[in-house]
Amino acid sequence: MMPRKILHLDLDAFFCSVEELLDPSLAGKAFAVGGNPQGRGVIASCSYAARMKGVRSAMPTSRALQLCPELLLIRHNHRLYGKYSDEVMSILRDTSPLVEQVSVDEAFLDVSDLPQPLRMIAIELQKRVDAETHMPCSLGGASNKLVAKMANDYGKRQIRTGKAPRAITIVEPGDEQAFLAPLDIQALWGFGPKTADKLRQRGINRIGQLTELSDFELRAFFGNHYSEILDRAKGIDTRPVYDSEQEPKSVSNETTYYSDTDDLEQIKETLRWLSDKVCYRLRKHNLAGSCVQIKIRYSDFSTITRQKMLPQPSNLDDEIFDAVMDLLRDHLTVGRQVRLLGVGVTKLEQPANQLSLWDDSAKKKSQLSEAIDSLKDKYGKEIIIRASAMKTKNQIDH
Repeated sequence: MMPRKILHLDLDAFFCSVEELLDPSLAGKAFAVGGNPQGRGVIASCSYAARMKGVRSAMPTSRALQLCPELLLIRHNHRLYGKYSDEVMSILRDTSPLVEQVSVDEAFLDVSDLPQPLRMIAIELQKRVDAETHMPCSLGGASNKLVAKMANDYGKRQIRTGKAPRAITIVEPGDEQAFLAPLDIQALWGFGPKTADKLRQRGINRIGQLTELSDFELRAFFGNHYSEILDRAKGIDTRPVYDSEQEPKSVSNETTYYSDTDDLEQIKETLRWLSDKVCYRLRKHNLAGSCVQIKIRYSDFSTITRQKMLPQPSNLDDEIFDAVMDLLRDHLTVGRQVRLLGVGVTKLEQPANQLSLWDDSAKKKSQLSEAIDSLKDKYGKEIIIRASAMKTKNQIDH
């Protein structure tokens, strides 16, 4: 089985990044979003310039002002923060159907279904979030959630410039334990200062030292949870990325070319491949949609999104692809270099239980799709792939 590809995205100093968009004069200054220094207010978020002075999130505001007397205090604007958070999460869900939002500024993505290398996916995602929302973000990537999160935390800590780190840190499959071993014991996800201090008192300062202890020693310290702690120290984590949206409002897939292209045949083949992926996901969720969308991003990052209504909801590859081709013919600027393509289906509902008595061709298409889906479920999504889609996949991979 191929290793999973998991990303952890964290918006850099999120509240402060939003405030800098509202007031560009704040850029480079020591400021914080926080409570009243006369009361019991605490710092909710602080700029990276303030962090260079020792200010930290969750620090009492009075203490922050002692460390940095010139610190500017900004009041919360939660409604606006929520708006920007929603925009970023929408971009993540365009990238993958499996997005687990952990907080307003943090999420996991399972991008195992995308053909590009994990680092390339992270780079393109970071560029897109920056281009469309102007929010700086950092990403960690690995074969599981635990290591992806810790990789991101580690990468951000290495950059101390007084500016948003915009870090990308990828741990390759098989390197999980080696990556974690030299890290400070408190870096292990789930360990607080008290647990870390008790371990240090026993001479355990690095994560790798936990893997050298016997089961008896681990059980004596962690009780019945010792095997879980040992797995963490080895970088083992089998937890899935849970889809935060219980009922999807749309299903979409998109991909970015390694090299921009104006090759019309390549563009058509890519849209065929994306249409097939979207329809497979629709059928897995027992959904069909009546609105087909196409997204085209050109080399200068200008983007158009167009849609077309179907006579009735569908989740069949050919019907969705035909609508996509209609949209392409009507809206593509021929000869212009294309960077990204996307296909989506909205206005979802459960498919009709019974096809028309005389609609034999539709019935055969539905039966064929079900048979192919069954093979994909049993042997993997790549077991059956169109010849044109194979060519497209290779072009995207290389």
